[in-house]
Amino acid sequence: MLSGLWTSVLFVFAYVDLFGFWRADIVQGALAGQVSGTGVAINQTFLALATAYILVPSLMIVVSLLARARVNRTANIVIGVLYFVTIVVTALSERWIYYLLGSAVELVLLLMIMRTAWTWRHCSRRTLPLAGSSAKPAT
Repeated sequence: MLSGLWTSVLFVFAYVDLFGFWRADIVQGALAGQVSGTGVAINQTFLALATAYILVPSLMIVVSLLARARVNRTANIVIGVLYFVTIVVTALSERWIYYLLGSAVELVLLLMIMRTAWTWRHCSRRTLPLAGSSAKPAT
């Protein structure tokens, strides 16, 4: 379930960013080599940091599938909180409805991730065999 939620977060990230390229201010900023409205230069450092930002939830899909329960719970809650904060901060200065809608969906998905991770043992003892459990999954 967690891996599916992280996959959904990534899809929303991707589509909100893609839809941004229909905005003149975003396109003009990119052509000028800056992130629109921020004064941040689009350079090697920016692109490396943007890639790292997307790699974390991408790798959380694998972590959610393969990590032991304790690592999984901690990673999903900590990363979920960090991404929740970054999305809120970036959405505060945004006025476009598509962006705010996408951000709201991302926040709901992250809340679901954190809740699922927090309550994981309380709602199910079932884990994947690769996650180090000797219990057999229910059939």
